[in-house]
Amino acid sequence: MSTRRKPDPAFNGAVPLTSTMPGSTIRPPLSSARRSPFLPTRLEALLLAIYPSTLLLGSIFSTLSPASRSAPYSAVSQSHPPEFAPSYFAQKRNVFNVYFVKVGWFWTSLAFAVFLVFHPGFGAGVSKRRVNAVLRYVAVTSYWVFVTQWFFGPPLIDTMFRFTGGQCEKLRDPEQRDDMSDTREFITAATCKAVGGTWKGGHDISGHVFLLILGSSLLWLEFLPALTRVEGLRDGRLITLNDGKTASVAVEKERIKMEDDATARGVKFALGVAGLMWWMLLMTAAYFHTWFEKFTGLAVAFTGLWLVYFMPRGVPQVRALLGMPGV
Repeated sequence: MSTRRKPDPAFNGAVPLTSTMPGSTIRPPLSSARRSPFLPTRLEALLLAIYPSTLLLGSIFSTLSPASRSAPYSAVSQSHPPEFAPSYFAQKRNVFNVYFVKVGWFWTSLAFAVFLVFHPGFGAGVSKRRVNAVLRYVAVTSYWVFVTQWFFGPPLIDTMFRFTGGQCEKLRDPEQRDDMSDTREFITAATCKAVGGTWKGGHDISGHVFLLILGSSLLWLEFLPALTRVEGLRDGRLITLNDGKTASVAVEKERIKMEDDATARGVKFALGVAGLMWWMLLMTAAYFHTWFEKFTGLAVAFTGLWLVYFMPRGVPQVRALLGMPGV
């Protein structure tokens, strides 16, 4: 007479995770699950799909709008001249562009700090969840610096511009236009503008699109677990365990119940910043840059997000350092 094998507790309900992922449960993935741990969940995919949809919507609007089509467009400045701008938001000097977008990482950092300090899901004091969140922020911020500010010399955006044939063309003194060899020493957009030149000739990845998508997605992916309440959407983030097996990780229901006031503590301000970033992304899509410049800005932003928020799910060693939002 054969004996019935006792079911593995890991496959008969939730099993607490180790101390590296406190306050969470780990379950076997559903038999219907076929996606990779490196890919987003349904809810995350829907959220990320907002960004290409926004760029597409803004670009279609700029193509169909009579005001935009009739206004001249400067490929050098990637915008409409101020005197012909079809909208207040089409002017580079509009208040939201000057005091919000151009200092967008300050607002991203402030919103993240408010969420980090006041949200109850991080626990008290210097908890592991809070340390992991700070490390994720440092990783994304470093990526932003490398792309837009400095990468052992010029930032990656300026390096790509020069790699595709761009250079600094000095316009302050017309006699210097013919002497392009002397102006190539200005290897960043900032130094070129400082000497009265124009950054011209190469492919310019949209820095606005990159910043607005990277910053708002950082906020969304951090506080998304605090906003989700639907079981089918909350669960389902797949991870690779140390033994190579795939499992599903989720926030414990007890913690979800404990955080019912999450939207009132730390999340509202971050939601406001992320919402305004989305609006300015739509305005950027409608009035600034070419289709390809906006697409590359999107692609570069998504690359950074994948490296920090999705790649660690399939690499246990990286996940031990960066953790995962909400667990």
